[in-house]
Amino acid sequence: MPFNCTICGEESTSICVWCTKDTCANHLCAKCGRCSDCCECEVPLDEAAHEAAPVHEAAPVQEPAAVESAPGEPEVQV
Repeated sequence: MPFNCTICGEESTSICVWCTKDTCANHLCAKCGRCSDCCECEVPLDEAAHEAAPVHEAAPVQEPAAVESAPGEPEVQV
């Protein structure tokens, strides 16, 4: 009977030494042996196997068009 990681649901290969939950290698700290829920190390775990796709990207902001002065009027520098 295969076990599943309690964090992501993938096949479990290890058990957290702190809480004894089943964890995959992606959610187990190599330094302390704890799962990512229990780990207190300052070192981040490896990049997540499943990343959420970005929702959308903001549209670029366009500069307002330059206003031309009427003939005979001095140009104003801002």
